[in-house]
Amino acid sequence: MGLWGDRRVNLRGRVILACRDLDKCEAAAKEIRGDTLNHHVDARLLDLASLKSIRAFAKKIMEEEERVDILINNAAVMRCPHWTTEDGFEMQMGVNHLGHFLLTNLLLEKLKASGASRVINVSSLAHIAGHLDFEDPNWEQRPYEAKAAYCQSKLAVVLFTRELSRRLEGTTVTANSLHPGVASTELGRHTSMHRSAFSSTVLGPFFWLLIKTPKLAAQPSVYLAVAPELSGVSGKYFNIFREKDPAPQAQDDVTAQKLWAWSAQLVGLEEAEALKAGPPVGSS
Repeated sequence: MGLWGDRRVNLRGRVILACRDLDKCEAAAKEIRGDTLNHHVDARLLDLASLKSIRAFAKKIMEEEERVDILINNAAVMRCPHWTTEDGFEMQMGVNHLGHFLLTNLLLEKLKASGASRVINVSSLAHIAGHLDFEDPNWEQRPYEAKAAYCQSKLAVVLFTRELSRRLEGTTVTANSLHPGVASTELGRHTSMHRSAFSSTVLGPFFWLLIKTPKLAAQPSVYLAVAPELSGVSGKYFNIFREKDPAPQAQDDVTAQKLWAWSAQLVGLEEAEALKAGPPVGSS
């Protein structure tokens, strides 16, 4: 997750990296400071699998930071075993969607007060295969399918962005989601490519030709964050650098609103959000 506190042409604004592993976060911040000579790059602890951690992080940002111009929600868990978050949510839905949902809502007033701010939510092409199951979101009543759970969480990201954009109408804050491409990171450590000797030795060389370095994979998020031509563009889905229609199920406004209400209740925002909610889709 990244926060930018000042969007200027020279890109030397204040940057906050928020990670659950503070040692790795500090190392990344130090490297960025060295490469860019921007000394305003800080590391903060944030565990998106903990509502307590999210609230503590957001409270400090709201109290200590003058402004938040850009919020990039990038953290993800992919095809992990059937783990649960600290609050009992299925891990992939909890981290990939619910954690970002709560964090964004807690920072919304700061984003609005900062002017033409932008929220960028990193989804995945996998949302195309996603299906939201509001009856059994934590996979307690059926055999766990890690791939399906991942696709469900990434569909939720696109729908959340769509509804967030609708609720931000009339403000200068925009919200968009994107598929960044496949990056060479530890995200896929739970997939068969990493666990299977055959996949690693036979298919691996062909697979690695198709993936990007983390630096290249980050470029679409940076583009959405700073591109002048995207000023005022909101509620859209981008496949890398190009705006594209998401899957049909990701364009369902009724489902997006239902997801918002469901998410708000789970993370404890139901009372506050009832005051902020726009009119139901289709109402006059």
